[in-house]
Amino acid sequence: MRLHKRLKQNKYLLPSNSTLLLAISGGQDSMALLKLITDLRRLYKWQIEIWHGDHQWHNKSEQIEAELKLWCLNKQLSFNSNKASKEEVANEEKARDWRYKNLIMKAKLLSSKNVDYPCEKILTGHTATDRAETIIMNLARGTDLIGLSTLTEQRTLENNLELVRPLLIFNREETLEICKEFNLPIWIDPSNENMDLTRNRIRKEILPILNSIYKGADSRIASVANRLESYSKDQKSFAAIAIEFCQGEYRNSLSRRKLINFTNSIRKTILFYWLKMIGIKRINSLQIEEINNKISKGKPPGTIYLHGEFLISWNKENIYISNKTSQKTIIQ
Repeated sequence: MRLHKRLKQNKYLLPSNSTLLLAISGGQDSMALLKLITDLRRLYKWQIEIWHGDHQWHNKSEQIEAELKLWCLNKQLSFNSNKASKEEVANEEKARDWRYKNLIMKAKLLSSKNVDYPCEKILTGHTATDRAETIIMNLARGTDLIGLSTLTEQRTLENNLELVRPLLIFNREETLEICKEFNLPIWIDPSNENMDLTRNRIRKEILPILNSIYKGADSRIASVANRLESYSKDQKSFAAIAIEFCQGEYRNSLSRRKLINFTNSIRKTILFYWLKMIGIKRINSLQIEEINNKISKGKPPGTIYLHGEFLISWNKENIYISNKTSQKTIIQ
């Protein structure tokens, strides 16, 4: 009922008469998602497709895929899967990119086969607990405000294809209750016990302490992100206007003369969103602070290396982004 109420209030999230592609790992969160969506299927006239990604991170991954596939087929649910190579999922970031790449490809294929029920929504089982973990992780890295409003309820992947996280209104305790209530199978991923992975350490060590001090801390931390999400959207809109005003010599350059006329906080916001727009995936508040300080009035020309083979450089007039390997300014 809680999810149904949320969907009625926000009809754009999962519209009726559409195909939903669910990313199902077999863990408690994704199985709870699968149960809730299939229960609401009749009301919304959805067509449901299941996708499972086998990362091959442990020796039980093929067994989990086979058992999950059999369970889905017994429930008359269409099951799709992909198997990754070691190179494709060498770390957490690459694994995430691999999952979304395959989900997008599958959604496009489904849409091409059924134009009456296009697949424009990809669903994941992220919960309020996942959101709280991400906030803690980003805080430790030194994030800007945008890092505190991550794991949004919906975001665009490309064109008309949206990623939706319907379970952000639940925490992990509640998804476990759903699985127990409906006697749902849960496939435990052994890699979730790997304490070398940052998220697992936060989940196993940090959040339990916070929840023991303040019961339901994960849900409250996640609600802060929800409130900041709307603020972040406004900030992004204003930053886009300011970036256009500060357009430099090339499309992917900024006028240093114009930028330094803004206050420190506004300059840092403009720099952050400008670098994100160009395609720099990792940029933290300390780096933004350093760049902002070094481009200030009266400071000499300089350069700073950034994540992803990028180099930011500036002279008296402009600020540029170059590729570290080619040393050529990026112009689009």
